[in-house]
Amino acid sequence: MSTATGAITRTDIPLLAHLMRRAGFGERYDVLEANAARGYDDTLDWLLHPEREPEVDEDITLRYTPMQVDALGYAGPTGRWIFRILNGTRPLEEKMALFWHGIFAAGFSKLNYGLAMYKQYEMFRRNGMGNLRTLLVELARDPAMIYWLDNCDNHKDAPNENWGRELLELFSMGVGNYTEEDVKSCTRAFTGWTIANLIPRYPWGAFPL
Repeated sequence: MSTATGAITRTDIPLLAHLMRRAGFGERYDVLEANAARGYDDTLDWLLHPEREPEVDEDITLRYTPMQVDALGYAGPTGRWIFRILNGTRPLEEKMALFWHGIFAAGFSKLNYGLAMYKQYEMFRRNGMGNLRTLLVELARDPAMIYWLDNCDNHKDAPNENWGRELLELFSMGVGNYTEEDVKSCTRAFTGWTIANLIPRYPWGAFPL
């Protein structure tokens, strides 16, 4: 890394570039030079504490894709997400949000409501670098996931095991580490964790006109 005199060595830039590809989405060369100048450990500390950096101002993107557009498709939310990735200063937070989005599968194909997907992404940003237990509780409360795995149809007199089974099998314990009775108990525990209006909903559902 940087020498005692502060000069950047030949190995600094490739090492920092590798770090930023793994913990982010790559970085401009001038930023890599700045990171090399402050050192690998300080750069790693910066990545692990995104709360020290300011939030991205989304007002710029909302000028072009207002919230009403979010309800009609996924172009608006996707554009704002990409804008954050390209212009933000919290790369690991964004990378972890994308990671959890891939693990806890939910999608526009069923939700048909872009704003719900964006709200879930914001939840991943808030909780993606923290405690897994907290993340799972927030996921269970998330409207997109409630609708995606049918917990809105889970009632005490008509249980729907989709969310409870996925939670144990895919999201936490794994196959072979729970019983069918555990699935039934988990399903009962989550009855009532629902949403008032199904997604998509009028007037800003998939086809409001």
